Parts: sequence; structure tokens; C-alpha cells
Amino acid sequence: MNNSARDHGGGVDGAAARWGGARSDWLDLSTGINPCPYPVPDLPAAAWHALPDRAAAQALDAAARRFWAVPEGAAVLAAPGASALIAQIPYLSPAGQVHIPSPTYNEHAGSFAEAGWQVMSEAPTPKTAPDPVSARVLVHPNNPTGQWWHEELAAPLLVLDESFADEDPNQSRIAEAVQPGRIILKSFGKFWGLAGLRLGFAIGDPALIAALAARLGPWPVSGPALHIGAAALSDPAWAEASRARLRQDAARLDELVLSAGGRLVGGTTLFRLYDVGSGGRWQTHLAEHRIWSRIFPYAPDWLRLGLPGTEADWSRLERVLEAM
Repeated sequence: MNNSARDHGGGVDGAAARWGGARSDWLDLSTGINPCPYPVPDLPAAAWHALPDRAAAQALDAAARRFWAVPEGAAVLAAPGASALIAQIPYLSPAGQVHIPSPTYNEHAGSFAEAGWQVMSEAPTPKTAPDPVSARVLVHPNNPTGQWWHEELAAPLLVLDESFADEDPNQSRIAEAVQPGRIILKSFGKFWGLAGLRLGFAIGDPALIAALAARLGPWPVSGPALHIGAAALSDPAWAEASRARLRQDAARLDELVLSAGGRLVGGTTLFRLYDVGSGGRWQTHLAEHRIWSRIFPYAPDWLRLGLPGTEADWSRLERVLEAM
């Protein structure tokens, strides 16, 4: 399985090529990216001009530890996006069997398969996972279902992908980051809405984190990302205000889609998952009005929608849904 074959959100340029319009004409609701991003602060010129320095990296590390309450003894590694870490994690151990409950974010299975692992994807719960396995991956909360995993599981390598967990930090399993064999992933692009910054984190077993760092090489994170990440992670007031707004907007989206005939089946406050009978029909209808959504090849009834970011976008979506 290669990257080009994996199904993802985004791809508005491809939608525009099929249904018409310029990229700027489209409202992209196909991802779970916060549509009201963290306001980027002014950056020192050196952030662009010089190689990233140790002080900036240490400031980001300290901010991450405070924000996520990283337990003492766990290591923190900043990286150019969680996807860069997902691609490297399978090479931390000899290939064996990895259990990744399905359906879920498909980059994990794709990366392990490319590294020679046997992927086991029993669903819907890892309680049925065959033992022994060499590794397990849980997306917490799951994408696209929104399920939170609280089972106690063991494996020599256990990855907890918390890319969407910042919407509800009380659900985080960050306290487990200190346990041997654990890696917890954090994505900066989702909750903070700055996916283009390419910033992610691996937090966990110091030996595994050191091996990941060696695979990424020197200066994995850009100077601007170091500064912006440190500022955002040092702003808990913005985070709390965003959580409140996301809860309100998720409820608002539910009301619109349920009024149009959909049924809520899962999701998070950053994206919602609906049973609409025919995801393809709904996606086509939305696309004809330059609104991009997400459907899934393994669940033809499902439609996933992210949140509009402005009142104009909300009104636009409401009008299109009323015409379903």
C-alpha cells in the first residue's frame, strides 16, 4: 500500500477538476481541521533565516510538557507532522504482527504493511485481538468513529494516536507515556488548525523516542514551527475557548444534518460522522455546490463533515442541505 493509494480527506483540487470551479470557490469540510486556527504570532527574522536552534527546541519541549502534563520520565520529540512519525514507527521493532482495530485512520496500517508487518484489523474492539502480537495501534479518539479506547492492553510496542484528543484532554492517556514500549502521538494541525505548519509530537518511552529522533535526523522541525508551536502550547486560554466553541459548533452541525435526514453515528467535536443512506449521493450533491465532504469505501452509508468556520460558510451549508 503506497501513500497515493490511501484514502484521505482533502483533495479539493481533484474535486474542483471534476465538478468545476476554482480552488477558492470551495468550502472544504472533508477534514477534521479546526476552521478557526490559532492566530500566528509575529516571528523573529532568525526563525526563517537561521537553522533551528537548541533554545527554540527546548522552549517547544517545555511548552509541550506543560500543556499535555507529560509525566516525568517520558521523552518528547517534535517532528514535521504526526504523519512523519507514523511512517517511521514500524521500523522501531522487528516486523511481526500488529493489531490495528478497523475502521480507523489508514496511514498506520499502510506504514506497518510497507515495513513488512502482518496487519491484523479485527473490529470493532481490540479485546478480540489475537495474542501474542508484537505491536498494537489505537487511534484515541478513533477516526472516523470518534470512539475512545480505555481498554488495558499490552504489547511490546503500543501506539496511542491522540491526534484528535485535545478536544477533551480528560480522556487522554498521556499518563501511560512513561510505560515501557508506549508512544503517544499528538497532532498540532487538528485542534490548532495549522495543518500546513507540519508539526506533530511523539511522547513516550525514552528509548523508542530516541530511536525515532535518530531516524528523523537533525533539525526535523522548522524554525517558524518551533516558535508558533511554543506560543500556542503556552496559551491555555485559547485552548479552552476553542473547546467551548467546537462543542457548540458540533451541535449546530448535527442539527443541520439531522434535519436533512442524516443520523449521527459518531465523530468528535472537530468532525461528525453521519449515516445518510448513500454517502456518494450526499457527497455529489454537496460537491455540485462546491462543498467538499468525506466518504468511505468500506462504509457506503457514511458521510463525514468538518465544521464551517464563518457565518457565511454556515449559511451556505444550510442552504445546500435544505435542498437535499
